[in-house]
Amino acid sequence: MGRLGEQCSSRLRVGAVISFLILLLARITPAQTAPVSPQHSWHGPEERRIQSEAKNFSEATLELDPGRTCTLPELIDLAESHNPETRVAWERARAQAAAWGVARSELYPTVAAAALAGVDRDQAYQGDRFFRHTIGDFEVVLNLNYTIFDFGARAGRISAAKAEALAANFAFNDTHREVIYRVEQAYYQLLSASGQEEAARANLSNAQAVQQAAEERLDHGLATLPDVLEARSATAQAEYELQAVLGAEEIAHGNLATALGATPQTAFRVQPLRELAIPATIKDTVNSAMDRALAQRPDLLERVADVQAAKAKVKEARAAYYPSLNFTASPTAQSLYGLQQQLPWGQTAGLAGGMALKLNWTVFDGRARKSRLAQAEAGVHEAEAQIRVSRDQIANEVWAAYSDLNTALRQREAATALLEAAGRSYDAALESYNYGLRNLLDVTAAQRTLAQARSTDVLARTSVLTTLAALAFRAGDSIQLNAMRPTP
Repeated sequence: MGRLGEQCSSRLRVGAVISFLILLLARITPAQTAPVSPQHSWHGPEERRIQSEAKNFSEATLELDPGRTCTLPELIDLAESHNPETRVAWERARAQAAAWGVARSELYPTVAAAALAGVDRDQAYQGDRFFRHTIGDFEVVLNLNYTIFDFGARAGRISAAKAEALAANFAFNDTHREVIYRVEQAYYQLLSASGQEEAARANLSNAQAVQQAAEERLDHGLATLPDVLEARSATAQAEYELQAVLGAEEIAHGNLATALGATPQTAFRVQPLRELAIPATIKDTVNSAMDRALAQRPDLLERVADVQAAKAKVKEARAAYYPSLNFTASPTAQSLYGLQQQLPWGQTAGLAGGMALKLNWTVFDGRARKSRLAQAEAGVHEAEAQIRVSRDQIANEVWAAYSDLNTALRQREAATALLEAAGRSYDAALESYNYGLRNLLDVTAAQRTLAQARSTDVLARTSVLTTLAALAFRAGDSIQLNAMRPTP
């Protein structure tokens, strides 16, 4: 009894030490708290730790040659390689492919191995005495599990995972489509801003020419001071508009750099708008564009993959009505060592374990299987209805893009005629003013009309390119290897 008392006392001391350590750690470890009041922002030690970790994430490292002129295909290739959104979509697709591999692993048995070792010491009472004995146990266990049949439950899960992997791949393609379109839009936005800058500088030059003519006529007594002031006002207005255009151009440059996956301040050059060929007609029909969109749009194909995944889940839900048969085997290599007080060591070893077949069949579950099957079938109907919604939306998007392109082409013709007429009108008005046949108000009006015509011409040219890119985006052509891309 004395030995038992010592053991109990030792256990109590160990328990007291453990309790003290737990209480001490609880006092040392700071608790996560919420902001103390709604009136002030929160700042705490965790904020500084997060800020320190945020510095470890490097910025975009894409660097471009400032002296090199980049074309649109080159910019698209850079964006597909460096835009982080493509990396995000790629990792999601890889994760879904790994999930498919996990589902397929159910076709094979699982084997687990474990090595166990332990020593047990106890007091055995025999006769009028207690005898101490020690037993050492060493085991190596293999556990094998295999589902022999389950009436299609595994096949349903594998098919669902495969369809979800395909859907992730189509989502990856759609991310590329979105990135390409964003680059094209930013590229044409930058071209438009650059074209507007050229137009604004030409307008400023015209305004300065008119001002110089007015001041020369004033010096010769052929003009009045209000005419000169009007000319100076027009020059100041042209300078103001030029500065606004320069600011828009800087923003457009930053938008394109961000679409490429670079920092907004990255320096690079693009082809000017005057070097790009503007198509005059559409070689495609709206019906063929719709047919291509309905056949190759990755977002629509993703919806089709969703239908396949939903049907596979129906197959899995139906399999729950039938039994499943599992096989289990657990061979064990065991070695035992024993020592009893006043007796020599003893040892035995052998192979133990067992095998079993297990048949599982749910007889009653409160109609849970029926509800799961109805839920899965509703998912199929929902996915099929979503395809019809997507098809209608895609057809409308292609129709609108095709109409916008036709409108842009017609506006381009009108803008060309307007620019030619406004240029001739300005030249004639300025020449007549120099000969004293027109007043300054006529010249400044012609100059403003020419400025507006130049801006309209730039907008019309970039609008054709933008709407052409939008049609390729809506039809899904931008990600096809042999697709008709908007060509400068």
